[in-house]
Amino acid sequence: MSVVEDTPVARRLRSVKHIIIVCSGKGGVGKSSVSTQLALSLRASSPTARVGILDVDLTGPSIPRMLGLDGHPVHQSSDGWVPVYADGSEARLSCMSVGFLLKKKEDSIVWRGPKKNAMIRQFLSDVRWGELDYLVIDTPPGTSDEHLSLVEHMAPVHARLSAVLVTTPQAVALLDAMKCLSFTRATGIPVLGLVENMSGYVCPCCGEISNVFSTGGGAEMARREGLPFLGSLPVDTELVTLLDAAEAGAEAGAGAALPAGGSVRSFELLERYERTPTAPLFKGIVDKVLQQLSAPGAGEHQAS
Repeated sequence: MSVVEDTPVARRLRSVKHIIIVCSGKGGVGKSSVSTQLALSLRASSPTARVGILDVDLTGPSIPRMLGLDGHPVHQSSDGWVPVYADGSEARLSCMSVGFLLKKKEDSIVWRGPKKNAMIRQFLSDVRWGELDYLVIDTPPGTSDEHLSLVEHMAPVHARLSAVLVTTPQAVALLDAMKCLSFTRATGIPVLGLVENMSGYVCPCCGEISNVFSTGGGAEMARREGLPFLGSLPVDTELVTLLDAAEAGAEAGAGAALPAGGSVRSFELLERYERTPTAPLFKGIVDKVLQQLSAPGAGEHQAS
C-alpha cells in the first residue's frame, strides 16, 4: 500500500483536506459557474479557509474568465508551477487552468487522450497548491478521458474525493445527469449532492419568477436516487454580468495586476459576488456541502 500511496500526485496533494469534483452529464448546464460559486462560497465560509480551483475542462477552459484572471501567466518555481491567486496577497483562492498556458485565449486545444492525460497529471503533480482546505475541480461535460485520468491519478487520495452533480430541470439534462451519477458509483466517488441550476428566471425589474426550463426535476431525481438535494439556483442576470469576461475591460484599470497575483477586477469580484441575489442561495448549498464533508462516512449515498 505504501508504494501505491507514494506517488507525485499523492505527495503534492497530501496537504489538501477535501477534493470536490464538480461534474455534469451535459454541457450548457452552468457547471463552471457552479464551480466558481462553490470556490468563492467555500472561501467565504471561514476567515481562514484556503481554496483551490482546478479547471480540467481542457477544450473549453472558463474559470480564468469567470474569476477575472484572463491573461495572467503561470510562473515556474523550484517547487513547481505557482497557481494564480484571485485574491492577491491574501492567497486564499488559487487557480490553475490550461487557459493560462495559451498564447491567445481564442486558441483551440486539439489533443488526443494521451496528451490530455499528461496535462491533468502535470496539473495534479506539478502545481504548488500548498495547504488547502478545499480543492474544487471543474470537469468537462460527460464522462470522458479527463474524468478517467482524474480518478486514475488521484487513486492514492481517493478517500478525500467527493463529487457535486449539476443539472438543469429538463428531462434531457436529468437523463445525462444520471449517467454522471452512474460514473461516480462505478468509480466509488461519494456524492455530496445535486444542484438544480437555471431553475427559473428572476425578473430584475419586478422579481417575478418564470420557470423557463420547468422546475423540480433535480429535486425529484435526488429523492429517487437517495441523494442529498443541495438546492435550486435561478438564472441571475447580476451573476451573469459579474462573471462575463467582457466586463473585465469595461473599467479603466480593471485588469491591472496586483503585486501578489490576481487583478483589481478579480479581487473586487469576491466582494461583488456576495451582493448578488444568488450568493445567499449558494450559501445554503455550501452549508449542506460542509455538513456532508463533516459527517462520518460523508457522501456514501450512492449505493449500487
